[in-house]
Amino acid sequence: MSTPHRAAVLGSPIAHSLSPVLHRAAYAELGLDDWSYERFEIDEAALPAFLAELDGSWAGLSLTMPLKRAVIPLLDEVTATAASVEAVNTVVLREDGRRVGDNTDIPGMIAALRERGVEKADSAAILGAGATASSALAALARVCAGPVTAYVRSEARAAEMRGWGDRLGVDVRTAAWEDAAEAFAAPLVVATTPAGTTDALAAAVPDRPGTLFDVLYEPWPTALAAAWSDRGGRVVGGLDLLVHQAVLQVERMTGVPRAPLAAMRAAGESALAAR
Repeated sequence: MSTPHRAAVLGSPIAHSLSPVLHRAAYAELGLDDWSYERFEIDEAALPAFLAELDGSWAGLSLTMPLKRAVIPLLDEVTATAASVEAVNTVVLREDGRRVGDNTDIPGMIAALRERGVEKADSAAILGAGATASSALAALARVCAGPVTAYVRSEARAAEMRGWGDRLGVDVRTAAWEDAAEAFAAPLVVATTPAGTTDALAAAVPDRPGTLFDVLYEPWPTALAAAWSDRGGRVVGGLDLLVHQAVLQVERMTGVPRAPLAAMRAAGESALAAR
């Protein structure tokens, strides 16, 4: 009999996560009948004990907030991609017991943009300055040829974003959140804020805007994404990001190349429609 393989997504809160739906769809499509994928409500305090109790059947973990940085001291190795933003969303548990941290959000963002026809941009804007914004900056380092303007709520956040820009080799400029509507003049806008934060900006979307990458997937469409699409702009959504980063997680955890993107996206869309 084959040895069972386990994987899971950890975080707090975690009940909303679509990761089990996406990973299980991949396992079914790939014929990996001995693989399972669960979710666990785990915060920073509980993480060390959870990792210590994992046995040899475990192959990998997906991490959401607030664990993406808390996990780093508990790992044996961190890839250069994850180290660049000090954020790990994927842990591969090797057969020799080593824990390897990676970040699939960054290449997932790049792949999601590429799928929608965005290969390069002359400049870009980011709405927000949280953990997702640093991953967005890392992705833009490979996509954007010119400056990136981050619209933030405080000088502390502005300084943090400029620091990430220095580290990632991106020309980051900062502006006050009150001027966020000015971001819409950029050919590429990445919204990284929590649900509802950008709703008030929807009325300011101009005709024929560029590309909006809104990292939210629930509720969808956001008010901003709906207005953007109505005015003739291209929209990349949070489900696009979630699926592309999950494809990379499946490949890293299982060792099977070419995870089934279409089947995973269809499963995610069905799950969201049923909520």
